[in-house]
Amino acid sequence: MRGTDYVDAADRRLEDTYEEPMSLATYVDRVFERPTTASHASKYLLEAIEASGTRTVVEEGEEKQRYRFFDDPFNDGQHAILGNTDVLNAFVDDLRSIAAGRAKDEKIIWFEGPTATGKSELKRCLINGLREYSKTPGGRRYTVEWNVSATDPGERGLSYGGNPTSDTDDNWYESPVHVHPFAVFPESVRTELLEELNGRLDDHIPISIDSTLDPFSREAYAYLEEQYRRQGTDGLFSAITDDSHLRVKNYVVDVGSGIGVLHAEDDGRPKERLVGSWMHGMLQELDSRGRKNPQAFSYDGVLSQGNGVLTVVEDAAQHADLLQKLLNVPDERAVKLDKGIVMDIDTQLLIISNPDLEAQLNQHADRNGMDPLKALKRRLDKHVFGYLTNLSLETQLIRRELTGETTVWDGDHEAVADEIRAPVTVMIKDDDGRLREREFAPHALEAAAMYAVVTRLDEESTPAELDLIDKALLYDQGYLQEGDNRREKDEFEFDEQSHDGEHGIPVTFTRDTLADLLQHERDRHHPELPVEDVVMPRDVLNAMAEGLSEAPVFSTGERSEFENRVVPVKNYVYDQQEADVIEAIMHDRRVDEATVAEYVEHVYAWETGEALYNDRGEEIDPDPLKMKLFEVEHLGRFSEEAYESNLPRESVRQFRQEKVITALNRHAWEQRDEDFSVQDVDLASIPVIKNVLETHDWDDVKRTFDDLDPRQWDDPPSGTETAAVKAATVECLIDEFDYSPASAELTSRHVMGQVSYRWN
Repeated sequence: MRGTDYVDAADRRLEDTYEEPMSLATYVDRVFERPTTASHASKYLLEAIEASGTRTVVEEGEEKQRYRFFDDPFNDGQHAILGNTDVLNAFVDDLRSIAAGRAKDEKIIWFEGPTATGKSELKRCLINGLREYSKTPGGRRYTVEWNVSATDPGERGLSYGGNPTSDTDDNWYESPVHVHPFAVFPESVRTELLEELNGRLDDHIPISIDSTLDPFSREAYAYLEEQYRRQGTDGLFSAITDDSHLRVKNYVVDVGSGIGVLHAEDDGRPKERLVGSWMHGMLQELDSRGRKNPQAFSYDGVLSQGNGVLTVVEDAAQHADLLQKLLNVPDERAVKLDKGIVMDIDTQLLIISNPDLEAQLNQHADRNGMDPLKALKRRLDKHVFGYLTNLSLETQLIRRELTGETTVWDGDHEAVADEIRAPVTVMIKDDDGRLREREFAPHALEAAAMYAVVTRLDEESTPAELDLIDKALLYDQGYLQEGDNRREKDEFEFDEQSHDGEHGIPVTFTRDTLADLLQHERDRHHPELPVEDVVMPRDVLNAMAEGLSEAPVFSTGERSEFENRVVPVKNYVYDQQEADVIEAIMHDRRVDEATVAEYVEHVYAWETGEALYNDRGEEIDPDPLKMKLFEVEHLGRFSEEAYESNLPRESVRQFRQEKVITALNRHAWEQRDEDFSVQDVDLASIPVIKNVLETHDWDDVKRTFDDLDPRQWDDPPSGTETAAVKAATVECLIDEFDYSPASAELTSRHVMGQVSYRWN
């Protein structure tokens, strides 16, 4: 594309975003065509969240529906909130109650949680999502702008001190708080309008607009009313709201335009932070004649900016003095600019804090009924963000921190499993200023994520038959595969008073540790491969465990507890590396799909009596020898003693019925297909079958390669079977498992070094 093409694309984008200003009557007609554009603040926020739809996720081992809005889809996931789906769903439920005026409409929503749990991402995600939603036809947001210069050019008008004429757009002044256009109507007319509109609305939540004009707009309205009343004009409201004086315009929701954000570092008197301040020079310029003219108010406080959609108080502990003043805003929906100058507010209040705010709120809790903060605490509706306890989510978060990747992993478990184990390459500058490529080997980030997750799990609430690694895997995928058996989460009894995710290693510690590892040289060498540039899983775990003692964020008790949990993670990661190496060694010896399908067909016919046909279409009997050979040679499940001649004994019969037939029947039930045929089955889609038929172990390797010697793996003599197997294994690790030549060499050496001790 040329430069002009990009400029044209930007033009088209803005054309789709903005509309020409319209008259008040045209706006009302537009609202009846698309009622959601008139929604009040909490309803608008709810609609924006719901507009992106939902997806199914597994968190804490359970399937849940998650609103895609929180994946930051408009910005390619840049500020997606990973995990905490239950918390976010509860937030949406609260919004639904607030929008409908049921029970919680006086509440201030409060998000609390330790550092690095996604609270700041929530703020950014809300801003991004609301901004982009407001650019869509269904999410348009409207306000009014005024021009009072056309009544009498000699009068002061609404010009911030100038003397304009009526034939220029410079005379139009937008409501500084983006007041709702319906606020222009007298209350009785607005009530009738809303009744008719809600009567047509296909929604259980009615639109509710209780706001009157903001002080700035009220000044314009009053000025126009006075001028036309003096002139004896008929149709006074029509004259005031004529499109030469009043226009309805759409605006893009953003910080300062429908979203107010009070940051930790913002200062000033309470009123300044909440609504704004008086501009004294402007008061003199406007000749206010002894009164405070609302035109001379700044309207830059958080509630003024957030009127219409959302108000966020970030790091609320820094603004604890304001919380008391926000106490009645949800009830009264109004604030004062000054004595006698009241401004209606329609905004969804939301505060974000670390746990230190709760300590401030509870400072008088021991005073029984005399706690001065009791009323405030009653108004706060708390939602607690916790640390991630899903391996896949934590791995994704670590990758985001290291590489800036923003894609949200939204695939089946197999696709996500590939992402979890995947290597990551990062470019760094060395001491000489040269760019250098560093690799986190496969399973390195998985190791860091698993360790972080394991430190966050509550051992006390873990079922006795599970260790913390099992619990982490169960939380991540919803089941445990134990050999041939698949156990779902609901088969285990969990303590409901769990403290999972309340403490543990934060992602910031992991990120900093991994960043340091990228800069450090490793003391290992190879004549041909850059093994010193590879960060292995054991490098990651050692660095994280050693760094605990120097990190000020951990207590002495936490350091001791976390150090004790690193060994199981090392064992888990080694198991993953070992599985890669075994599968790479046996890659060319895997059973082909046709052989597997033939075995399953014969077992199915043997059990059910269904007809079985050969290639010529002739009906044949199940072949006991074929089934036996497959079970003995390919599966390695049974020896000759398990058969009488070629006929199966009880152990084999039980295996076929429970591990093969049961899985096929389950597949048929899930598909609900009356014409079920074993030929229609995708064998790889049945987890138990796949696990039984595709997994190898060292016995398979020994049986296949008689002369393999793991002790020679580091530097095998040429011409030996060990040399041939190693070459093929390393090549397979590179081609099929995403290893680099260096990480494949290091991983296979590590695994075979451990195997050599127990090979014989």
